[in-house]
Amino acid sequence: MTKNIDNSSPLPANIEEQSGQIPENVARRRLLSGIVASGSALVMSGLFRQAEAADPLPIPKWTKSLGEPVAARPYGLPSPFEKAVIRRESAAEFSPPGYVPPLSTSSWALTPLQDLHGSITPNGLFFERHHGGLPTIDPAQHRLVIHGLVKREILFSMEDLIRFPAVSKFHFLECSGNSDTSLEGNHGQTAQDVHGLVSCAQWTGVMLSTLLREAGIDTDKARYILAEGADGAAMLRTIPISRAMDDCMIVYAQNGERLRPEQGYPIRLLVPGCEGNINVKWLRRLEVSDIPAFSREETSKYTDLTGPDGIAHKSSLFMEAKSLITFPSGGHELPEAGHYEIRGIAWSGRGKISGVDVSVDGGKNWQPANLAEPVLAKCLTSFTLPWRWDKSPATLISRARDETGYVQPYLEQLFKTRGKFFVYHNNAMQPWRIDSNGKVTNGNKG
Repeated sequence: MTKNIDNSSPLPANIEEQSGQIPENVARRRLLSGIVASGSALVMSGLFRQAEAADPLPIPKWTKSLGEPVAARPYGLPSPFEKAVIRRESAAEFSPPGYVPPLSTSSWALTPLQDLHGSITPNGLFFERHHGGLPTIDPAQHRLVIHGLVKREILFSMEDLIRFPAVSKFHFLECSGNSDTSLEGNHGQTAQDVHGLVSCAQWTGVMLSTLLREAGIDTDKARYILAEGADGAAMLRTIPISRAMDDCMIVYAQNGERLRPEQGYPIRLLVPGCEGNINVKWLRRLEVSDIPAFSREETSKYTDLTGPDGIAHKSSLFMEAKSLITFPSGGHELPEAGHYEIRGIAWSGRGKISGVDVSVDGGKNWQPANLAEPVLAKCLTSFTLPWRWDKSPATLISRARDETGYVQPYLEQLFKTRGKFFVYHNNAMQPWRIDSNGKVTNGNKG
């Protein structure tokens, strides 16, 4: 004989255990009481305010109706509530309110670093840098040739390249002009404005060394690889043969999908740890040579201007160790005193990040931050540090160390060692100032 149970009264514990089921109203009461209890603990610790409503977890309107059908969007898109998380063209931060600068074929668009989480950049937010606009390339017609000091010249189709053993690796890319606004009058408010020319992805393709061996590279004479793109700028850069035979890749996929057009579709060169410009997009030609190209991008551009007279020296390729606090950072505002988690990213073109230190008093005192796994070579590494803000003015700075022992410098140190004319490879520490009202601004200003 089955006995009816009155759901309006608490269910005996032994009946719950025997049946393995809990009536909905009882489960809901227990859930809410658990939330209230845990919420009270958080309030006691100063992390959160206590809910004022009688029911701390009301049923929202979207729970009372069906949502959109499956595959309503064949290609998934971010939530409409994330519409402000976008790339921004470089001139946008210097324009009057409401002004939209004209699009340029030789410009860059910056990644919203302050809005991202973790170490991987979504493909749609990966920074852009172009010198001749975006070409529209039919992959069925695109070809890559390897010629010069090789036993046999080879013309590869996309189908040919995909037949080679595939390799996937996580690496960052950074434009050598990233953070140059700190050198040009301290423009820029947010992390995106000042440092948004760095991003990170999982890249898939074939090792460059594999293709060079397939062509029969002349190891006695070969000294350089000249890489040329198929865009309107016909970008041409020189890679030392030692780098080409190391960890360089010819990539055709990024974060699990084929390259986006702005990232070099259908193929690009990837030179891990080196300045973005040498990672030639829309790759069409690789020439094995015994002399450098001395192209425009290696003479009038992308050279180091050093010393008191700003004399141009040969190009520097590697991006040195660098870090950036992304929260709280310029444009953010802390609503109240209490506990926060300082978050940021660190990277080095020389290998792995070995540590990050954080200061909240402008560099007087430092604390070691927590590095998020995995810590990979030549890849963005996320770091965090718990912090309690008491509404006193603060200046937040981070400094990175890599496995070579190199320590990220202050901007003044770079000016002292490189001179006042240097433009590229600014890896100086970035300070963020927080006033007593919680407003965060660029600490390089003023």
